[in-house]
Amino acid sequence: MSDNTTISAEQRERVGKGSARAVRRAGRVPAVIYGDKKDPLGITLETREITKLVHQPGIFGRLLDIQVGSGKHTVLTRDIQFHPVTDNVLHMDFLRVSGSAKVAVAVAVEFINEDECPGIKVGGVLNVVRYEVELLCPATSIPEKITVDLSGLKIGDSVHISTIELPDGVTPTITDRDFTVATIASPGGGVKNEDDEDAEAGEGEDAGAADDSASDD
Repeated sequence: MSDNTTISAEQRERVGKGSARAVRRAGRVPAVIYGDKKDPLGITLETREITKLVHQPGIFGRLLDIQVGSGKHTVLTRDIQFHPVTDNVLHMDFLRVSGSAKVAVAVAVEFINEDECPGIKVGGVLNVVRYEVELLCPATSIPEKITVDLSGLKIGDSVHISTIELPDGVTPTITDRDFTVATIASPGGGVKNEDDEDAEAGEGEDAGAADDSASDD
């Protein structure tokens, strides 16, 4: 977990495209804070400060404290609109969070101890199925990353979400299956994700039905 990043903002009295263009000409970025059963709050942010922030890793999983006048809003970034050509930040949406709230956040997966992985030592390949995992976390305890220890894994082994130690109070948002995060595959063997496996199962059923039809003829 990391400390909240604090940024300053000014309240925006007017909304709309014309107002937003004027804000950008003044060197600021229009944004809105919403949620937590409170009215939306239009704000503007200093362009240089927010541009530096949004290009840092993990922006969508980082708690921000936005200071607006005498008030402070603890938020998560929920949407960033970029200019299609210049990549400048055009608009941002922030979700208010309270200490008791739980939020769904995409958290990066870190893989460690590749040099202690028997499967990789004999030529196997780490195939990452999910570089991020969406987790349901307490708003005040969002992990920066989750860690997968590769030591002891052999070719053909899979890492499922159930084998990864998650912080207290943190659970996957996918609860109907023990999904795969990574596998140790043989060289050139590749990895099949869950959608591929379902598709192949369907193709096998179709082929079986075709064979039965042909034998009837």
